Amino acid sequence: MSAHILVAEDDERQARVLRMYLRSEGHDATVVHDGRAAIETARWLRPDLLVLDVMMPRVDGLDVCRILRRESDVPVLMLTARSDEEDLLLGLDLGADDFMTKPYSPRELMARIRTLLRRASPPAPGPEDGVLRVGPLTVDPLRHEVTGPGNRQVECTRGELAVLTAMAAEPGRVFTRRQLLDRTDSWDTTVSERTVDMYVMNLRKKLEPDPRHPRYLITVYGIGYKLAPGSGREEAGLGPGRGGAGFGPR
Repeated sequence: MSAHILVAEDDERQARVLRMYLRSEGHDATVVHDGRAAIETARWLRPDLLVLDVMMPRVDGLDVCRILRRESDVPVLMLTARSDEEDLLLGLDLGADDFMTKPYSPRELMARIRTLLRRASPPAPGPEDGVLRVGPLTVDPLRHEVTGPGNRQVECTRGELAVLTAMAAEPGRVFTRRQLLDRTDSWDTTVSERTVDMYVMNLRKKLEPDPRHPRYLITVYGIGYKLAPGSGREEAGLGPGRGGAGFGPR
């Protein structure tokens, strides 16, 4: 899911790295460098999530969390260079949703951000019978059934079904590979974003009349994929077979 995330971090280098990672996952990121700016920006921006450093000038992160929690239920992930358990407990008592100690792994931080965003977002309303329909494609995730063009029954693996279900629930939305990979809930830490390319390639073989010229599973170059009811051409002004080197299957 795409979100607007406010980063309150006084270390400008760490803030730049955080913004880079957030943008690579399709999020908008606004960065401030002191606690007072964090309070003021959160009030007018109304972000989807706040990444909040504890040690900041003017107003520290604990006070920022205390003040904002009286006004908003925005998810708060706090960062601290101190491993003092008392700080951690105080932050959670003030309403922080999660806590990470520096130095941290950016990939782990992104994983925690994705978890907080999922918790904060209500599930998208779907059809009453749970069946998703996009053009001639029908996806029934509860029965693990997929029907392709011509009413053909299509066998899908668990990962393929998870990716297809995510796109069918929001047809036309562009998903990054990371967003689609999250939907697979894979326990295997060796799985990478290129796994999504493999799922899409296999789904095209099973669903597309001509997998080389996809009509439904469309590549949006440099970003990821979307599911369309049948457009016949790929995005970004490129027809089938042109460009796209380095971005997975066309």
